[in-house]
Amino acid sequence: MTHEVLTTLSPADVLARAKQFFQERLPGTAAFPEKEGPGFVSLRGQGGEEIALAAATSAGGTRVRASTLFFDQAIGRFFSTLPVVTEAA
Repeated sequence: MTHEVLTTLSPADVLARAKQFFQERLPGTAAFPEKEGPGFVSLRGQGGEEIALAAATSAGGTRVRASTLFFDQAIGRFFSTLPVVTEAA
């Protein structure tokens, strides 16, 4: 499943937070960086399951996309820690 959010953080801050967040989880749900570059990180967790996360500057903030088959709930929790862009009324 693919998840997406628009945040006020910079892409580099999002990726740093993601690496820390997923490494500090319980051993059964932890995931560790496997590949990374400017704007993306691929994390590998339990049973070889993957989280692919990308962050890029977009109109109004930083667009963050994450894809996984196993870590949907953990991604939701991670996204809930990010300050989201609120639309002006």
